[in-house]
Amino acid sequence: MRNILHSVMIASACLALTGTGCTVKGTINQITDTTSNVTGTTSGAAWWNEDGQIKPDFKATAFVTFNQANLIQDLAAGRGEYLGSMGRLLGIPADRQTAFSSAAQSNYSQVADQTPAGLLSFLRETSKPFMQ
Repeated sequence: MRNILHSVMIASACLALTGTGCTVKGTINQITDTTSNVTGTTSGAAWWNEDGQIKPDFKATAFVTFNQANLIQDLAAGRGEYLGSMGRLLGIPADRQTAFSSAAQSNYSQVADQTPAGLLSFLRETSKPFMQ
């Protein structure tokens, strides 16, 4: 009796799937395609190239995101390795790094409580006069 019930359930499931025009392969493909699209656009996967290295466009974003607290301390002091590294990531020449650090420090009060995106925006704006 149990085998008959099991067979009837399998037959019913097959009829339901074929009756709706749905295939298991099609359903699995739709699920995996959707999952790939979502994770590819919302995860950090867009930041990395095929070699596993961060793309140049995202280096400054990643640096600020992972080093925000240290960067804010350097901003308050007007110097430091994190602020210097940020200047290099933004493309500021070595001979203008000190002036950039001073300018960033003088406007530090604007970014003390900023998000990483706000801090990056502030640093990019501050760096513009010091670019070649």
